[in-house]
Amino acid sequence: MLTNARLVHQPHDHRRCIHAALARANDLCAAENLRLTPTRESVLRLLWQSHRPMGAYQLQDQLAKLSGKPIAPPTIYRAVEFLLKVGLIHRIASLNAYIGCPFPSSDHSNLFLICNSCGSAAEVAHNSINDLLQSASEKANFTLQDQSLELFGLCPNCSESQDTDNDE
Repeated sequence: MLTNARLVHQPHDHRRCIHAALARANDLCAAENLRLTPTRESVLRLLWQSHRPMGAYQLQDQLAKLSGKPIAPPTIYRAVEFLLKVGLIHRIASLNAYIGCPFPSSDHSNLFLICNSCGSAAEVAHNSINDLLQSASEKANFTLQDQSLELFGLCPNCSESQDTDNDE
């Protein structure tokens, strides 16, 4: 099982997450002879800064603040499209938002644990989930091409806070 859930929901240095994500992105782009442009890198950096999914307009606003100049929506969408295509980010459909992928270049189940309270999201990959989905698809004579599962609830921090609030 691959998981980043424990890390996401614990206090930690986001700079390490960003650094690791950018290193993976640079390695992947070098191996595939792709170009990680400054805009693509900035979008990826923004998506890793808090473990909270961000929509395209949030990315546009944040990038404009960082650059000090207006950013056109197509610029964001082109960067997002590239990052999705190479597997460096995922789209969380129910939120119409994007999040960094901790497991690029590996087959995984795209299972997201999304906190209803703080908005953080963690990705978990589990082979038994992949096997179950593949088996169900095969039984239905369905060719599975992609999947994404979104689970909503409370992260450990918010769950603990809620328990504390209920005790008072």
